[in-house]
Order: sequence, then C-alpha cells, then structure tokens
Amino acid sequence: MSETYFAKKGEVERKWYLVDAEGKTLGRLATQVAKVLMGKHKPIFTPHTECGDFVIVINADKVVLTGKKWDDKIYKHHTMYPGGLRSVSAKDLIKQKPTALVEKAVKGMLPKTKIGDRLITKLKVYAGNKHPHEAQQPAPFPNFHSKRGV
Repeated sequence: MSETYFAKKGEVERKWYLVDAEGKTLGRLATQVAKVLMGKHKPIFTPHTECGDFVIVINADKVVLTGKKWDDKIYKHHTMYPGGLRSVSAKDLIKQKPTALVEKAVKGMLPKTKIGDRLITKLKVYAGNKHPHEAQQPAPFPNFHSKRGV
C-alpha cells in the first residue's frame, strides 16, 4: 500500500505564467488564475503548502463584464468611522484603478487564511501590455479546464 504524497515547501518548482485579459470575462479569468495560484493544476497539490505558480495579468483594463454589471456591480468598503460606508461601481473603479477589478476578483476566490494572504502576492496585475518580469521568462497561460475538454 502506498502512502499519500505531501509536497514540502522546498520541493515545489514554481513557474511564471502570462495571461492577456483583453476580451476575457472577469469571473472566468479569475477562477483560472486562482486555480494556478493555489497549485490545483498540479498533481502534487497539497492544501496546506504553497505549491502554486506566479501569474502575470496584462491588459487588465480591457477585461469584460457581461450584462449590466458595469453599472450594477458595486464594490463597498467601510472606513471604520461612523457613516464611513463607501461604494463605487465597477465602471468608476476601473477608471480610478484599472487593476483593482482583477485583483479583487482573484483575491475573493483564494482561501481566507495565512496561505491565501501569501498566494495573492504571487499575482502581478498590469493595466497595459508591458510588465517588468521579462527576466522570469513567463510561459503563455495554458488552458486548465479539468472537467470539460474545452
């Protein structure tokens, strides 16, 4: 009988992937990116170990939202002062900070733990098509659909 394999911190080989978000739907892009950040695309996935890869997202300002979400989707936060509830629509948020939509969508799909806090640091999001990570030689983002053969 074979034992279950658990990946150790030093054994994990990390790769860099490059994703072009232009014309991609925000939620579908975020699920694929979160899956790679967690390492669920690898056969050695271990939930309590960081075994994911780095992901670079370019053209984050050209991401697509379906339906009327540009006006109806509201992002809220509280300043912790009385009456400090602040809200901004997706259309206004992408004007103020073009990378925030992708960052918030991916962060919401990661675990809410210490590991999740470390995983979000492996996500690099840029509004244009230029990025400073050429030295890491990022590979094009593969299609990691596990259930459907698409």
